[in-house]
Amino acid sequence: MTPPAYRAAAPSPHPLTVAVLIGSTREGRAGLALAEWFADCARERADLAVDTVDLAEFDFPARHPAQLTGAAAEFVARVDAADAFVVVTPEYNHGYPASLKQAIDLPYEEWRAKPVGFLSYGGLAQGLRAVEQLRQVFAELHAVTMRDGVSFNLYDGSLGEDGRPPAGSPAEKAAQVLLDQLTWWAHTLREGRQARPYAA
Repeated sequence: MTPPAYRAAAPSPHPLTVAVLIGSTREGRAGLALAEWFADCARERADLAVDTVDLAEFDFPARHPAQLTGAAAEFVARVDAADAFVVVTPEYNHGYPASLKQAIDLPYEEWRAKPVGFLSYGGLAQGLRAVEQLRQVFAELHAVTMRDGVSFNLYDGSLGEDGRPPAGSPAEKAAQVLLDQLTWWAHTLREGRQARPYAA
């Protein structure tokens, strides 16, 4: 079934906050440009507010303390404030990066009953093996993962010199499909959380 054409929503007095989480901290990472591109797509929607959360900007402790302070506490607060997430992940050695797992494990209840989408990148597998592992992690956290996502092969020439997909590329349609699903779930789950406590 062909999804309906995207229509820009009217400005909302209570916009959804979508956190675009950049999971790689590696120098020269492709995820930064791809995350910025996706954030720009999301900002075209009047009912969304975008928070780009770059893990490279957080100095997390080497050990997980009993009481979170500093950068760890700030990260948890931003997860708590978000209504939905798009996780931008590479595939490193058939999996996702350790920096991303460390960050995911800092919050807990803050992830519950919220939707999570994925933008992945890598070689021929386009990062999808990392995404399948992340689905299991977020299921344990009682988050709802989106069926459709956005994925890129970094070596097939589909990205421009700026590291972004060109205008009119299939990635733009994939991003809109993901945003459609994410927005529906974010509204539905936010209303549910407001109506009654989540049963975990």
